[in-house]
Amino acid sequence: MKHVTVIQHTQSEWLGHIEDHLEARGVRFGYVRPFAAGGQIPKPTTIGDGLILVGGGPWGAASAGYSLPTLAEEISLVRACLMLDKPVLAMGLGAQILSIAADGKAEPAPLVFAVGQAHRTFRDALGGYLPEAFPQIVYMRDRPVPPHYADILAVDVEGRPTAFQIGKKVFGFNGHLGLRRAMIEDLIMEFEDRPENTTSGLEALADANADIEDALVPIMTGLVRLTQWMN
Repeated sequence: MKHVTVIQHTQSEWLGHIEDHLEARGVRFGYVRPFAAGGQIPKPTTIGDGLILVGGGPWGAASAGYSLPTLAEEISLVRACLMLDKPVLAMGLGAQILSIAADGKAEPAPLVFAVGQAHRTFRDALGGYLPEAFPQIVYMRDRPVPPHYADILAVDVEGRPTAFQIGKKVFGFNGHLGLRRAMIEDLIMEFEDRPENTTSGLEALADANADIEDALVPIMTGLVRLTQWMN
């Protein structure tokens, strides 16, 4: 049975709907919460069959004064996973950390809550399982800039990368693929720093909920196949 390590950056953001897909395939996962008392970033040698990095609320990787406290340690961990050929799935702030670890970068941007769509760049993206268009829900400060050698799987309406692949089994997504509305509601309560459009954003998120769940079915099928998380 496969086991994946999940690094959680806030109390509010976790795997959400992704948990159901992993459990249905017999993939075990364990959360690491470095923000909690006594929490620490795991050693590369303790990462079994892969690493998942979830979002970070108002934390970022590029804006002065908002840098994730464990940023340097996580960049080192992800870089080690790349060297050890470990599968990585990075979302939101995680995608910024992945970009930096892979010799890309993160660029400063204000904290945003955006409910929109991402569009696939080529038919065989994610082994052919990435939908032509899928919901992109972004609650994030700063933006990942993937390294030049990454394959861009999807872009937003402005043509900026929103999903990318490095090698055969490392993936970054700007949005949280398994987002639940309750996560955003909890983030709004957890931190004083929040976007201005939270009310309208939550309404748009409620309308997109069914599309999020529908798109996650093929996306997780592709991810589990390519990461080899299911025998």
